[in-house]
Amino acid sequence: MKQARAFDVPCRISIEQSEENFHAHVELANDIAIYPGDRVRVHGDPIRITFGQSVVFDRVATVVRAGPLMRSWTRLAAYFDLSELYEVSFNPGSLK
Repeated sequence: MKQARAFDVPCRISIEQSEENFHAHVELANDIAIYPGDRVRVHGDPIRITFGQSVVFDRVATVVRAGPLMRSWTRLAAYFDLSELYEVSFNPGSLK
């Protein structure tokens, strides 16, 4: 059976902004896997929290699966982006 290219799924958003933690996480229901090139769009109004706050929201997200060409392109592009890290040096003598 062929899987749909785009589908909606419930999700949980966890956001914290404090001295200890600064994060925003989205967890899709049923542990749906996201692969290279896939897109996820969470629906709803923008979320704003104040410093020291921690909130959890339940929303709906749309997952759009990448086709074989986009998936391959994303993997190739990621490989070259990763290779840019090889140029990084923490030796203070290398900067001029």
